[in-house]
Amino acid sequence: MASQGEAATQYTTDDALTRVGFGRFQALLLVLLGTGSVAEAMETMLLSFVGPSVKAEWGVSAAEEGLLTSVVFAGTVVGSCVGGLGSDRYGRRLGVLVTALVTSISGVLCAFSPNYATLLALRFVVGLGLGASHVLSVWFLEFVPAENRGSWMAGFSCFWSIGTILVALLAWAVMPILGWRWLLALTSSPYFILLIFSCLIPESPRYLCSRGKINEATLILERIAGMNNRALPPGVLTPNSKGRADNNIDASVTTILLMPEDGLATDENISSKSHSTYAFQALWSHDLTLSTLLLWLVKFSCFFAYYGIILLTSKLSNGKRGCASVGTHLMQPKDSGLYMNVLVTSFAEFPGNLLAALLVDRVGRRISLGGMILLCCAFLAPLAVHLGEGLAITLLFCARACIEGCFVVLIVYSPEIYPTSCRNTGVGIANCIGQVGSIVAPLVTVTLVENCHQKEAVFVIDLLLFLAGVACALFPLETKGREIQ
Repeated sequence: MASQGEAATQYTTDDALTRVGFGRFQALLLVLLGTGSVAEAMETMLLSFVGPSVKAEWGVSAAEEGLLTSVVFAGTVVGSCVGGLGSDRYGRRLGVLVTALVTSISGVLCAFSPNYATLLALRFVVGLGLGASHVLSVWFLEFVPAENRGSWMAGFSCFWSIGTILVALLAWAVMPILGWRWLLALTSSPYFILLIFSCLIPESPRYLCSRGKINEATLILERIAGMNNRALPPGVLTPNSKGRADNNIDASVTTILLMPEDGLATDENISSKSHSTYAFQALWSHDLTLSTLLLWLVKFSCFFAYYGIILLTSKLSNGKRGCASVGTHLMQPKDSGLYMNVLVTSFAEFPGNLLAALLVDRVGRRISLGGMILLCCAFLAPLAVHLGEGLAITLLFCARACIEGCFVVLIVYSPEIYPTSCRNTGVGIANCIGQVGSIVAPLVTVTLVENCHQKEAVFVIDLLLFLAGVACALFPLETKGREIQ
């Protein structure tokens, strides 16, 4: 056992990041990784504008047009799991580089697709890259001091909202003149910016510590301290949490992440057993099983509600057409109202980001998340009956702000639940479950709304949100101000 003198000369990554503060290094990281988040949003939203032109040029059916969007979500389901496992095994930096490469190259190739089948296959590959993009937020989170981690993660989430606005403006400018191929090519450009400047971003010191690479982690922390004009704490870096009970990984998690015959599962001794297997098993330890299952429910409900709100917005915008197809209205290529609709609803996300930033570090993750989920549920409930268009759009605007705030808290809370060794795996699989909600939402909501069952569509969304709100109260861990394990 280390003596008190020895313990006094040790510090953790959280101690180091708290001492160096949020400075020039984190600001640079925020801009570069935020650029990737902008690209993610643009790639996700652009098919709302591209689909009609593809349908007109190649004469595909309405179902085949919708499949262009569904296949992207199918790719994200696979990409979320693979990206999470890969970045926990090979590092955050490599995970982001592979994500950016896959998405940018396949995105550009989409612009040169000779036929529908090729475009469909390439959009699936784009979805694989998008599914792994949660590595961006996790990488950023691991460099932010604990005290204001929630607020800065809310700032990171703003880049997604910026991306949804940029793609609408870009489509408005490009589609009538240059066509859909140019839009597909241009939306990939932010990923190339991230690739060009990726050499400026080091590996996460938390990840390096979890793999036993203390010297490399120390060098990176010294670099951060130099850029921020601060000094590291005296002593030597330790991967442990100095015995503090509220920050230690539960013994059941530790047992899984350690190999009894070899000690710490580092790169040198992990060849005999897959690190991915250990990371996945850790999610089902005694300390993490309940959190994992509750997180899956919340993610599924929030993803379902997000896309359900978008579809309800398009339906109410098309109110004068009775029960006409929501998809048909949403995809009118020459209707300027389409671009305005996306712009207005996207701006609703900024109040959600602000609300989450104000709450998450003050009242805690669980209360912030549960409160905004139930508030979104309350804003949607009146839409079960027919309302005036102005009031309905106002309620949907508020609901969109609340659900965006939920995603901001989830971006902070999801990685904080898990230890570094299985953090991306846990977040990736949870996002995979959420993406299933993205796939199911159009199938359920559009079917109900097109058959004049708006009340039932609202009920399904509200039921899932209510269950998610209850789940938030059951989370066993509050991570406000805590060191990351």
